Amino acid sequence: MPHDFNQQVIEEFRAHKGRVGGYFEGARLLLLTTTGARTGRPHTTPVGYLPDGGDRVLVIASAAGAPKHPAWFHNLLANPRVTIESGAFTYEARAVVLEGEERDRAFARAVEADPGWAAYQEKTDRVIPVVALYEIAQGGPPNINASSMGEAIKVVHDAFRRELALIREEMSKGGGTALGAQLRVNCLTFCAGLHNHHTGEDMGMFPVLADRHPEFAPALTRLGEEHERIAGLVEDLRRVVSAEDADPAAARTEVERLTAALEAHLTYEEEQLIPLLDAV
Repeated sequence: MPHDFNQQVIEEFRAHKGRVGGYFEGARLLLLTTTGARTGRPHTTPVGYLPDGGDRVLVIASAAGAPKHPAWFHNLLANPRVTIESGAFTYEARAVVLEGEERDRAFARAVEADPGWAAYQEKTDRVIPVVALYEIAQGGPPNINASSMGEAIKVVHDAFRRELALIREEMSKGGGTALGAQLRVNCLTFCAGLHNHHTGEDMGMFPVLADRHPEFAPALTRLGEEHERIAGLVEDLRRVVSAEDADPAAARTEVERLTAALEAHLTYEEEQLIPLLDAV
């Protein structure tokens, strides 16, 4: 894509913590920063991605079906360490090009979710690469793209809201008798991310706030109880989508139940904790 177009998307993405309009509106998008193979300079590119479990995401070097691989792909071949901006988080990652059957299975999932990937492959003689981006674990808390602790909560919550909205939209477009393979992965990745977020709050932030602000004990107790109820809904969704003969209608029902409970929980948590954290 033209440099000016990419730069506009990058600026909008960063300004709105991952939300963009226009060509990429409603897409799963990240900013991928690679090191130039010849120049050694950083290059940032907006790239669509596929969820693929808790420790990695997948990106596809389609270049819209062009005869040559995109520049970012050549860069990461030369230097596999990259930087990822997800909207909520910025982190370092290690790029691994998938090979053989693993690549073919991942690409087939992508095509099932969006036939546009197949159209790109038909336009070119090259085998379009699929790249796994593995987060490199760092010590300390995650790098959230926020200027305060209160804003950090809102940024992370909005990322969960966006992903759940995408899953709901994907399910509404289904209509078949089987649940798509990539949609299963999207649901399971979301469930794992939400579980990790709530576990971090239960073990980290909530005990600290309870110790420093005992007057907030009732609100923190309620939030902890809501975590337990939501964990049950997450497990129900995980069980349904993990079944070999997963029923799309049953999955949609569980997603709607989780959406209602989670939105109420996130709203209450923001009302109670953002003023407190920003005051601190």
